[in-house]
Formats: sequence, C-alpha cells, structure tokens
Amino acid sequence: MEEYSILGRIGEGAHGIVFKAKHIETGETVALKKVALRRLEDGIPNQALREIKALQEIEDNQHDLKPANLLISSSGHLKIADFGLARLFTEQEDRLYSHQVATRWYRAPELLYGARKYDEGVDLWAVGCIFGELLNLSPLFPGENDIEQLCCVLRVLGTPTEDSWPEIVELPDYNKITFKENPAIPLEQIVPDSSPQAVDLLYNFLVYPSYRRCSARQALLHPFFFSSPIPAHHSELPIPERGGRLPHQRLQAPPSDFSVDLPLHCSMVDPALLRGHAS
Repeated sequence: MEEYSILGRIGEGAHGIVFKAKHIETGETVALKKVALRRLEDGIPNQALREIKALQEIEDNQHDLKPANLLISSSGHLKIADFGLARLFTEQEDRLYSHQVATRWYRAPELLYGARKYDEGVDLWAVGCIFGELLNLSPLFPGENDIEQLCCVLRVLGTPTEDSWPEIVELPDYNKITFKENPAIPLEQIVPDSSPQAVDLLYNFLVYPSYRRCSARQALLHPFFFSSPIPAHHSELPIPERGGRLPHQRLQAPPSDFSVDLPLHCSMVDPALLRGHAS
C-alpha cells in the first residue's frame, strides 16, 4: 500500500470497499479493493481469491456485467471492474457451474431456470440488458427476487415455448414453476425513443436460446454503430468535473492523423472490410 496514494472512495460492495488511487512511481490511476477479514487465521476469503484468479485468466472469463461495473474515464476509455462473481470457462463439457452468478437484473434466463452448464451467452444477455437500460434510462428487468426476475423477463419477451426455446425443457428448474402464457411486447414499445437500428441490436441480444444471441464481434459490425449520430472520438468528449458539471473546454486531440475538423465518418473503417473477421 505504501506504493499508492489514495485519491478517494469509489464505492462499497458486499465483499469490500473500492478506492481510487495513484501509483506513486508511475502515476498510473488504479482501483484498489479493501477486503475485510473477519478472522486473520481464516486466511484470504474465497471470493477475493476467485477475483484474483479471474483477473489472471481474463480471456476465458464470465463477468458480472452491469452498469456499476463499467468504469469510463474522462477520456472515454471503458474498463470492466469487479470480478468477485466471475467464473472461468473451460472446454470440459461435464463441468458444472453455479447458476448464482451475475447481478439479478442482468442474469440470463437460463441461469434463472437453474442452468449449471452455460457459455459466454450469459455475458451477451447482460450486455443487452445494459444497452436497453441506456436506451430506456432505467433497468429493463428490475426483479426483487429470482421468481420476480423471471416474471419481468417473460412479461416483456413472452412466455418461452419448446418451439422458441427447445432447450428449456432440459433446465433443472423448468418444471418447478409455471407461468401464465404471455405474448411478447414489441421492444419498440419498451424503448420508444430509440432508432430502428438500436432496437434491432437489442433484439439480437435479448434472445432466449444462448446460441442465437449476437456475438460481440457481430455486434461491433451492426448498422447501429455506423448510423447517425455516429460514435464520437474520445478527443471530442468534454472533461467532467467534480459535482457533475461540464467544463466549457474540450480535450486536446492526441498527436495523430485524426482531426476534429473533419466529419468522423471520414476516418471510420468501412464495416464491409471487417466482415470476414466476424463470425
């Protein structure tokens, strides 16, 4: 800890307090998590060890994706934080996982039905929930418990059937609870102020069968990201000040070929050139 200077407190979770700090030697800004130890002789909590292990093997990780764990710097860079609920994926088909992963509002329907085998589709569902929340300015599925969470999902997407979700009958909790048949509500009504491209991308994420959800690579090539208003370059973002007030000046553009005087689409890559790299 003597290598870092504490700059302030970011937030508090179930397993510790997160602080903003700066590495004294390099000047790098980091997040430090202080984990409480009830009894020193018990050693480091399993939750903290799992989080450290997840960070070491980040490429094969399932995350606890939710808005609170997405940290965006003043320069527009996004970093994913908090791996306390993360699990490592392996190619072992007989490997069982806990279904109590991910924060409830962003938990995929297969997890709510008790799935012990799942893939990166649970992260893609969470991305869809986050995207919908950004469009809607409020959570899409704010359940207060697991049953109500499932009700929130079914109320919007409709009651799943063996035709729309063949694998549902294999899930552990499928026969434990039944729901009244409910038709889907068009997502255009859920996010009424969104563009057709945004709604289409949301449809691609919020799909019951995991294998039908849009992959991350496919999402990056979706027309939503190439439609007006196009994404801003980080040099165009205003620098936030403490208290939420925005300053009048903008960030200075970094030394590069990018010019804020040119339309951004002139410096964007043609998505047709990238399609061969997406699956």
